[in-house]
Amino acid sequence: MCLSTIYKNDKADNNILCRFVATITVDHDKLTFVDVMGEETTVTGRLVQADLTAGTVIVSTE
Repeated sequence: MCLSTIYKNDKADNNILCRFVATITVDHDKLTFVDVMGEETTVTGRLVQADLTAGTVIVSTE
């Protein structure tokens, strides 16, 4: 199972939005991340980069 850490704007520890994300859903400018425990985090923004091998996703948010 590949789980990811979601970062806001840049890959830095102080920019982590959520961890252990299993599912990402996009609805126009709304990004919803669901972690392995089922907790949802929704932000307005866009996907910048996804490195699924490293388990990192960077999003640009307002």
